[in-house]
Amino acid sequence: MNKPHWRPAHASDLPAISAIAARLHPDLPERPEVFAEKMRLYPDGCRVLVADDEIAGYGLSHPWKQQRIPPLDSFLARLPDDADCLYVHDVAVLPDFRGGVLRAYITGIEQLARASGIATLALVSVYATQPLWQRLGFQPVNAEAELGAKLASYGEGATYMLRELAAT
Repeated sequence: MNKPHWRPAHASDLPAISAIAARLHPDLPERPEVFAEKMRLYPDGCRVLVADDEIAGYGLSHPWKQQRIPPLDSFLARLPDDADCLYVHDVAVLPDFRGGVLRAYITGIEQLARASGIATLALVSVYATQPLWQRLGFQPVNAEAELGAKLASYGEGATYMLRELAAT
C-alpha cells in the first residue's frame, strides 16, 4: 500500500471529487461545475489525495478577500485582483485515509500563499471541525453581521477562521 500523497487535481478527477463531496457533505451540496470552475480559476490550489491509485480526498483553495465567504454552490466568475488571503474552500478526506494528510495539504497551501505574496489563510469550519483547524494554527474570527448571514448557509456551528502566516 502506497502512502497517500497529494497531487494536482485534473479535470478527469471531477467525478471522484464530486462523489467524495456527496458522501462527506450531504448537507452542503455543490455541483461538479462549481468544483470545475475553481480548478480552472486556480489549479495550483486544487489537489487530490491519491492512495493506491484511488482518489481518497481533495482540497480546493483559491485567492480571495478576508471577511468574504464565497456562497456555497455558486460560481466565482473570477478571482479578486487584490486578494489578501488564500481561501481553503473545502478539504474532504475519506475516513480510512485521515491522519496527517490534512496537515500535508495545508503545508502545501501555505507554501503556495507565501509564493503568491499572501500572508493569511482563511476557511469556514463545518461539522464541528474547529478544534482540528485550531491544531493547524487557525483561529476563530467573530463574524460581522454580513459574514454571519453567509456563514448560516454553511450549517449550524460553522465558524470563520484565519491563520496568519509567520514571516519567514
